Amino acid sequence: MRIAIFENIMTPGGHEVEFDRILVEEFRALGHEVEFYVPQNFRFQFDYKTPVNRLRGDAVTYTNSRGLKKIFAAAKREINRQRWYSQLFAAQKNFDALIIPTSTYRYLRALNHSDLKKISVPLIFILHGINPTEAPKFLAAADKLAGNKNIKPIVLTFTDNIFGERRDNISTIYPPTYTARDLKVIPRISAAGEILKVGFFGQYRREKNLRGLLEVFLKGNYTRKIELQVQGSTMHEEDAQDFEKIIAQYRGVKGLSFLHKGLIGAEWQQKILEVDALLMPYSAKRYLYHWGGMLFTAIGFGKPVVASNDMNPEVFDLYRVGETFESGNLDDLSRVLETFINDFDKNFPTYEKNLRAAGEDFSPTNFARRLEKIIRG
Repeated sequence: MRIAIFENIMTPGGHEVEFDRILVEEFRALGHEVEFYVPQNFRFQFDYKTPVNRLRGDAVTYTNSRGLKKIFAAAKREINRQRWYSQLFAAQKNFDALIIPTSTYRYLRALNHSDLKKISVPLIFILHGINPTEAPKFLAAADKLAGNKNIKPIVLTFTDNIFGERRDNISTIYPPTYTARDLKVIPRISAAGEILKVGFFGQYRREKNLRGLLEVFLKGNYTRKIELQVQGSTMHEEDAQDFEKIIAQYRGVKGLSFLHKGLIGAEWQQKILEVDALLMPYSAKRYLYHWGGMLFTAIGFGKPVVASNDMNPEVFDLYRVGETFESGNLDDLSRVLETFINDFDKNFPTYEKNLRAAGEDFSPTNFARRLEKIIRG
């Protein structure tokens, strides 16, 4: 098949970039041709080595947008979305399927006002989770499109329904893990050395409660040597300032290191491989409904985790890939973290077995095969 990917979200890097890479490389591995359709000013953060078609209408980024600026950006994107849809409809003879890799109910709602809803090839909308507020809007938009069997919304989730609701034109599938694609290695799931190295990585946001983690970590009573590596990229100025304050406060503390930098590709993958475990003390309701990019990085790289119990609880019900603590409870985080560190070697065989099983279940290859099956319908 000739598969087109319409990408219109510009980010400084991270999981969105890697998600597109999974689509490109895994579909190619299955024997398909892949090309991009992007807005005229779109800037790629990674060279996918894939043909690119430019569409009239500028991409909009929400980086550092707040208040009225964010509202204006959203309105501009809505106008451009209709322009992009019209151009994609006109280009449909050039591909056998079209994928929009990071969608929301707004994409479906806008489709109801576009000729693109009459597309004659499969049009795949991938939604990376649905929260309770969005669900009625998503279901209403999907219902209006039910008459065209080529419109195929897909929700990345761990259940077969949307808060108890099912629709014939909506599919649910597991999200994919992120793996060491640039390093051309299969991560070795191995026990820790003399020093247990743990990492707090990814995009820094205040909701991730790094301060709470650092306080807990430094007060812990550990029976082995341990290092905590903290890496963060920031999209908003207030987050960048807050992260720098934390770095200044803890600079020079033994066993702690910090890196305020966005990492991508091989540099990012190497950083993950250098630690033995990953910490995810994030406490936010949205993690109940949206899959965790860092959790699926940990699984893909074979790294046990400590995570809040609102981080994709269905995954931990299926596989013991680490330990969880009560969301927002620093005392419970302290207890779980101390036990995780001190009993790491004893529990490692269990983690190893479950990481291998989860890595296979959620593998990028299986994800692409599930998508392929839906496209073929």
